[in-house]
Amino acid sequence: MPENKYKRILLKLSGEALAGENKIGIDTGTVDKICNQIKELIKMKTEVAVVVGGGNFWRGANKNMERTTSDYMGMLATTMNGLALQNALEEKGVYTRLQTAIEMREIAEPYIKRRAVRHLEKGRVVIFGCGTGNPYFTTDTAAALRAAEIDAEVILVGKTIDGVYSADPKIDKNAKKYDEISYLDILSDNLKVMDSTAISLCRDNNIPCLLYTSPSPRDPKTS
Repeated sequence: MPENKYKRILLKLSGEALAGENKIGIDTGTVDKICNQIKELIKMKTEVAVVVGGGNFWRGANKNMERTTSDYMGMLATTMNGLALQNALEEKGVYTRLQTAIEMREIAEPYIKRRAVRHLEKGRVVIFGCGTGNPYFTTDTAAALRAAEIDAEVILVGKTIDGVYSADPKIDKNAKKYDEISYLDILSDNLKVMDSTAISLCRDNNIPCLLYTSPSPRDPKTS
C-alpha cells in the first residue's frame, strides 16, 4: 500500500470532472472511478474532505441573469453533485456526510466546523456543498476556506490539463509548464490556476496545492 503522506486532505472536484466526456450532467462511470480512488485514500487512513463545483449543471455568471440569482443556482448545482458523490461512496461502504453552507436540513447537514472535523476523525468523508454560501465567491475559494478551517494539510485540485502553464497550452503551443510555482508568482503573472481569492487564502494560511489531472486524485502533478 502506498505511503500515507498526508493525514487530512481536501479534494477539490470540479462539476465537469463528474460529467466525464459528456461535459454536462453526471456520468456514473466517472463518479464510480473517483469514488474508488477516494475509498483507497480512506483505506490508507487519510481523512478526506471534498469541495465540489457545479459547472456540469450551471456554469458561472450568466450574462442574461442577475449575478446573485445565478450564483445561488450554481450553489444548488453543487449540492446535486454532492448528493451523487455521497450516494456512490455509500454504495461502496464509505461513510459520508454532506454539509451545505446554505441550510437544507432535509437532505444535508448545515456546515459546522467542529462537526465536520469530528466526522473526519471518525473516518467519514465530508462533502461540502454550496461553496461558501455567498454569491461572488467561487468553489475554488470555498476549497481554500474549508481547507483552512479544518486544518487540511494539502488541497488536491483537479484540472483538465496536466499542470500549471504560463498560458493555455491548448491555445499557445509555446506555453511553459511549471513543475513548481509560488502563490506570489501565480498572482503576479495572473495565471488561471484558481481564482485570486483562493490563491491568496492558500498563501496566507500556508496551505500547499497539488494539481492532478481529473479524475485521478492519486496522481498530483504540480504544486
